[in-house]
Amino acid sequence: MTPTLGYLLALLAITFVIDFTLRALPFKILEPLRDSRFVSDMAVWMPPGIMLILVLSTLTQSAQETGRWWAALVATSVTVAVHLLSGRKLLWSVGIGTVCYVALLNWL
Repeated sequence: MTPTLGYLLALLAITFVIDFTLRALPFKILEPLRDSRFVSDMAVWMPPGIMLILVLSTLTQSAQETGRWWAALVATSVTVAVHLLSGRKLLWSVGIGTVCYVALLNWL
């Protein structure tokens, strides 16, 4: 059975409504909360908190898989130092930290 043009248009319309609603709903819900202290505090504390979780996860995984937790710790320290010394240039710090980690794993 071949779908008719009306069926396809109805399917597209339903998909559009669902997609638009799911994308717009969070903004509409957060609109009255924009001035709340909780949302302001979360905007400050969530990014460093997420980064801390990612770093700890990476260090734990590195220690379990390779047994060279010290390489991950040194590379993390290099990444933080480069990030702070380079004026918080993300690409520089991540790039140099990655090169440091790969070098430590391969040469030592």
